[in-house]
Amino acid sequence: MRLSRSLAPVTVAVALVLCLPSDAAPHAREGDGKPPAPDLFGAACRTSVRGSHVVAYCHNPYADTDRVRLHIECARWWDIDTDSAPVDTTPAMTVRLAGRCWKEVRSVWVSHQKRR
Repeated sequence: MRLSRSLAPVTVAVALVLCLPSDAAPHAREGDGKPPAPDLFGAACRTSVRGSHVVAYCHNPYADTDRVRLHIECARWWDIDTDSAPVDTTPAMTVRLAGRCWKEVRSVWVSHQKRR
């Protein structure tokens, strides 16, 4: 009789633990359910077109180095489109990129490449 009395509290405790909902049981922390924050990257660039001349200033406020290039598309079919040499923009650095067409400029953009 003594054996059954000492096993009764243990049996009840095991039954209660097995009946707990899965959310109530302790488990490893998984996070707050939000997706991870994206890596902040990319220099902010301002472009200026005056006649056939193009200038871009790019400032990198982030910790990763950004390799930037200036691309110029000329309006005339015979005018050669140009791409500048790539320039590494390190953190807190501002770079100046420049180029031109012989005549009018159709479009200008800056491309970014993450350096590892």
